[in-house]
Amino acid sequence: MLLVVISLAVLVITWLLYPAAIFALATFRRRPSQPPLTAPPIVSAVLATSGDAATIRRRVQNLLASQYPSDRLEVIVAIDSARPGTTVDELTDLGPRVHVVVGDAPGGKSAALNAGIRAARGDVLVFADVAQFFAEDAVVHLVSALADPRLGAVSGALEVGYEGSSNLSERYWAYERALRGAEARVHSAVGVTGAVYAMRRTLWEPLPPGLILDDVYTPMRLAIAGWRVGFTELARAYDPRRFAPAEEYRRKVRTLTGVIQLCAWLPIVLNPLKNPIWIQFVCHKLLRLLTPYLLLLAVVGGAWTIVTRVSVDTLASLVGLMLLLALAGLMVRPIRTAARTRLAWLFALQSAVVVATVNGARGRWDVW
Repeated sequence: MLLVVISLAVLVITWLLYPAAIFALATFRRRPSQPPLTAPPIVSAVLATSGDAATIRRRVQNLLASQYPSDRLEVIVAIDSARPGTTVDELTDLGPRVHVVVGDAPGGKSAALNAGIRAARGDVLVFADVAQFFAEDAVVHLVSALADPRLGAVSGALEVGYEGSSNLSERYWAYERALRGAEARVHSAVGVTGAVYAMRRTLWEPLPPGLILDDVYTPMRLAIAGWRVGFTELARAYDPRRFAPAEEYRRKVRTLTGVIQLCAWLPIVLNPLKNPIWIQFVCHKLLRLLTPYLLLLAVVGGAWTIVTRVSVDTLASLVGLMLLLALAGLMVRPIRTAARTRLAWLFALQSAVVVATVNGARGRWDVW
């Protein structure tokens, strides 16, 4: 019984009490104002990619179409040396504001970013991914947010899915975006959105080769160094793709493995005396990794309690009633379809945690 109580308590803290506390605290903090840009700094938009030439061209044109002053904006395309989807020669027609480089060995996103930022000349670095596209004013709002001298980096808001779509993953991402915004108002967001964020060039440090989550590693390093990590919902990026449970499973395995890698490669995040957002990091990142195990303990413990404390006749009646309700529900097509969809998503998300835990225990970081 004690295990059931502890498991449920940690689940409630992780998914209910912590978010409720953050949202409540955020209501007492004013949203930061963004002053107009009077002297726009030079901005380098960095695109680390293994995509094909056509996809890269579309993304670069989207970045160049920004409302930010054209003479103050350059685009750096850093091609992953391990998985090049195109070559530098195929992209020579992108124009003088675009610089194409090959990422460092041994490859991967972090190595591509290192090479790209060495080639950048901007005072502000804006990070983008190839699969999304920016609103025309996204770069303007990211740079304006950095006018706050407390901020070392700022995340924009990523809209996932097409208009009118709403699966479990998209609803979860909307919740996650709101939580990051509240965390940033309290102190700092725990991580940024890799598809749309900016930071001060002077604060950049090369990333370790093989790093999975540059969008958590860098902001956590900045927070530990005394900077704040902001969030602006005005800087919007859009990802029109809609993922099936199997695709979301692969994404979550990568992300959650990256959280474990972060703890191994930047262990100072686990030190409450050094990490000013230690509570946020533990509740937002680490306790979520325990969710499937806590659920299992709660279910097994609850079942054991029922079996040992309820008479055989009562138990048989309960089991029979549950089976009848389940069968009745499965006979109704909308209920059957909804149950199948939700179970698929639940299995995908929770099994991803288990696989990520195994990856972390084995030190297996190659999960691209």
